[in-house]
Amino acid sequence: MLRLGLTGGIGSGKSTLARLLAERGADVIDADALSRATTAAGGSAIPAIRERMGADMIGPDGALDRDRVRARVFADPAARQVLESIIHPLVGEAMARQLAACASACVVFDIPLLAESPRWPARLDRVLVVDCSEATQTRRVLARSGWTPETTASVIRQQASREQRRSVADLVVFNDVDDLSRLASVADDLAHRFGL
Repeated sequence: MLRLGLTGGIGSGKSTLARLLAERGADVIDADALSRATTAAGGSAIPAIRERMGADMIGPDGALDRDRVRARVFADPAARQVLESIIHPLVGEAMARQLAACASACVVFDIPLLAESPRWPARLDRVLVVDCSEATQTRRVLARSGWTPETTASVIRQQASREQRRSVADLVVFNDVDDLSRLASVADDLAHRFGL
């Protein structure tokens, strides 16, 4: 079983490539989806977030108030560290449970913060980075999120740089063109390479 780490900046097409690989038989473990589950109403991270970061970080629906938390962690790196210290262990446990149930020749670990975390490369057989220009990231995020250009630029700045992500990569897919058929062809090649 090949353990493939998949990462890329916001708007790079990483999640689309993960979906395409799943359609070709890979098991996909989505760290972002697991993180969102821990911070949904009733999620396992909610009590610790309320206790350590304050009740105002929880919305009226009982879920993490993402807009409020985003503003706080971008303004205060210590708050980001607290949030990550709560969520990351829970996500790691959930990923381990999912991995135990995987049976395909390739398990794709879709990890947005892979380049930022020194623990991941040693746990993976290969790292695949989906890369695109910052202008393409910005255009895609603005089109889908409803964020302001300032918020989008702030999120991009908070993530690992393109150079940092490429420095941990064994493979890089440059995805600067909005052409799903091209990305599907890349997925076909990867599926063949990884025995799917």
